[in-house]
Amino acid sequence: MTATAPSTAESDQLEPQLAPTSRRAPLLRLWPAAIAALAGVLLYVSFPPRTLWWLALPAFGLLGWVLRGRSWKAALGLGYLFGLGFLLPLLVWTGVEVGSGPWLALVAVEAVFVALVGVGIAAASKLPGWPLWAAAVWIAGEAARARVPFRGFPWGKIAFGQADGVFLPLAALGGTPVLGFGVVLCGFGLYEAVRQVLEWRRTGAVPRAAAVVAALSVAVPVVGALAARTLVSDKAEDGTATVALIQGNVPRAGLDFNAQRRAVLDYHARETLRLTAQVKAGKVAQPDFVLWPENSSDVDPFEYPDAAAVIEGAARAIGAPISVGGVVHRDGKLYNEQILWDPAKGPTETYDKRQVQPFGEYLPLRSVLAHINKNWTTMVRQDFSRGSKPGVFTMDGAKVGLATCYEAAFDWAVRDTVTHGAQMISVPSNNATFDRSEMTYQQLAMSRIRAVEHSRTVTVPVTSGVSAIIMPDGRITQRTRMFVADSLVQKVPLRSSKTPATDLGILPEMLLVLVAAGGLGWAIGAGMRGRRAGGV
Repeated sequence: MTATAPSTAESDQLEPQLAPTSRRAPLLRLWPAAIAALAGVLLYVSFPPRTLWWLALPAFGLLGWVLRGRSWKAALGLGYLFGLGFLLPLLVWTGVEVGSGPWLALVAVEAVFVALVGVGIAAASKLPGWPLWAAAVWIAGEAARARVPFRGFPWGKIAFGQADGVFLPLAALGGTPVLGFGVVLCGFGLYEAVRQVLEWRRTGAVPRAAAVVAALSVAVPVVGALAARTLVSDKAEDGTATVALIQGNVPRAGLDFNAQRRAVLDYHARETLRLTAQVKAGKVAQPDFVLWPENSSDVDPFEYPDAAAVIEGAARAIGAPISVGGVVHRDGKLYNEQILWDPAKGPTETYDKRQVQPFGEYLPLRSVLAHINKNWTTMVRQDFSRGSKPGVFTMDGAKVGLATCYEAAFDWAVRDTVTHGAQMISVPSNNATFDRSEMTYQQLAMSRIRAVEHSRTVTVPVTSGVSAIIMPDGRITQRTRMFVADSLVQKVPLRSSKTPATDLGILPEMLLVLVAAGGLGWAIGAGMRGRRAGGV
């Protein structure tokens, strides 16, 4: 039989049938990109102030779907889109006062880490038991982000979105790396379980090993979290302390609130005097000690006697030592300092913030930035210097660990207060710069994670809110509203026992990084052997 070419009429009839397919092809190629970006947005929505922690699971399920089996180039792009979808809305607060430029630049850099992680996940997805390797790769990426550049930026760790979730007790087992690993592993495991079910429906058979991997990837994090609940306790081991938090508020929000620095100090002294009146009236208990927030005295009390007199008057009135957040000049250097002010002895102990914020408290590449934006160098005229010692104040017999504001995001900066004897932790903060953005709630969630991680009461005194008292199980028992003057008083448990997370420190993270390296090495080796075999 001889084949004949179609007639012109037949060709015209074929055209309408082929055209829709050709038009749909580019759209189909865009679907993975759209899904990657959507998965990133879904992950963002799982973070505070929302309590939709469980959305992290489908977010990573979708990420596993779009990355599985991809080439490194495709995975790089898809990972970057996932990072943008997540970080663009999460970090929008960084541009509240300085504009969109710094916000977009920060996100563009941080999303590179996520893009590289995407390449690693795609490579690991070709291995047996891939959810384990892929989840470890994600944690390795978080470990890198927490350290470079400029001493790291761990904001957006998966653990920080799980303060209300069932996986929270994993923080006591191995800190933020183990908590984050459990969430990511479960997300990838759910995708793998769905994939295996679809494969079974299509073929009627599923490899037993693959089914076991999917089941364990989901079950192990959940069972581990349930088992780790025994590590979480609110029981007082060293008695209790009645603590007061002062939120004095600020004259106005934004970077220029410092223009009325003495007003900020006066506000906190005034709120302390108001609390004193309530104590004398029997409305609230007499506090054993008082915690003021970061920058509550931007006037250096060691340099200006009038500022010292205001603090001293407040301490004597309340009849308790006060931890004051001050901006202090010493030997030509500038420090973000917590000062323990005794009503009888005056200033006794100090703690200098060690993890100072790049582009906020110091300017990396100052000479370069001066050519880009002179306003930035004007806002940060002098870099803050870093402290060198952990902060643990002895306040009326209680050991209070100090992690100032930004430091709460760094595992080491909180842990070493506990290893140096802290029976409770305080995170004095100043969020007035960021107005009513989600930053305050994201940071508050970090403090809740730290409470469970180290089984300690955590207090969060903030200049303009939200101030809060957090129990060792992560529950918030009292909190203030934003941009109001207020105080919180509560009896809290003091504890000295250490969780496995406190004892192990960086070891769980190092182990997960080694697992990630092992998986990537295996995947690369297998790929090279496959290419050599194909070339024979």
